[in-house]
Amino acid sequence: MHANVLPATAIRRVARAVRGLTRYRIPPHLANRFGQLDAEARGELADCLHEFRRETRSLPPVDDEDFQNHLHRRLDETQQRVIPWLDAARGLKDAAVLEIGCGTGSATVPLAEQGARVTAVDVDERAIEVARRRCRLYGVDARFVVGNATDLEAVLPSESFDYIIFFASLEHMTHPERMAAMRSTWQSLPSGGLWSVVEAPNRLWYYDHHTALENFFMWLSDELAVDYLTLCARQDVRSEVLQAADPVLALRRAGRGVSFHEFDLTLGPADRLDVVSSLTSFYRSRDLFLWLLWRFSGDARYERLLGKLCPRLHPGFLQPTLDLIVRKP
Repeated sequence: MHANVLPATAIRRVARAVRGLTRYRIPPHLANRFGQLDAEARGELADCLHEFRRETRSLPPVDDEDFQNHLHRRLDETQQRVIPWLDAARGLKDAAVLEIGCGTGSATVPLAEQGARVTAVDVDERAIEVARRRCRLYGVDARFVVGNATDLEAVLPSESFDYIIFFASLEHMTHPERMAAMRSTWQSLPSGGLWSVVEAPNRLWYYDHHTALENFFMWLSDELAVDYLTLCARQDVRSEVLQAADPVLALRRAGRGVSFHEFDLTLGPADRLDVVSSLTSFYRSRDLFLWLLWRFSGDARYERLLGKLCPRLHPGFLQPTLDLIVRKP
């Protein structure tokens, strides 16, 4: 071996050391509030999720990776990654937060444990029951409302919030639902309030990492996408969509992505919105290792291409997922 060439093990050690030095560190006032379940409580939550699956057939078996995501990984990721970003834009303690599409509460708990006054809305009452159980097990409080964000005034008349958050929900709506929900929530938000979307796959991105795990899938028409699913490797989505009574609707529910075009039509011209932050940009600016990984990747070249095509848009509209915080004038 050449004397000037470091062995692979040494390179890995150096990489880990650099990663430790450059990694964004979660502020203690947030990290100290992160809750974890003991084995007994986690078992109780798993049983509750199993029952929910039996009633709705909406979750995979316990040994499936997606079940573990529902059980704890999505909550852990929200604690570690999403909460610091949201809190940096506006402190969550004592903030009035409206969470749209709370599901089984994986984001509700991390918001509530930071001292936010959370109102969580979902159309599925059975999912809300799981979310209530999850909050009880974690020892936090939240208010749950069964309803649809397409008409927020009817669901929560005369209520005001500091934060309105769509967490992994916009992409699962039909086009009319999405447009109505975005308009309704934006109109109800007071001046200076923050409107946020988290984990919405960007329709402009070349790779669909959410639904089909295929290149260019989000660019296809609904009808062509349904037909093309027969060639896709993701068996669970393929079976769910192709066996549905209405395959096009089932595909839309599985997730078809969101782009700046919906913002143009509902919140106002996207290139004029006061975008406070995007999740990806937030961490790239604070984590040198993450920035270096991105800077020399193919994704960086594609993002720069989108930037050249849409130079007036905030970079958050040009990244793989839409994770944005927008301040209302």
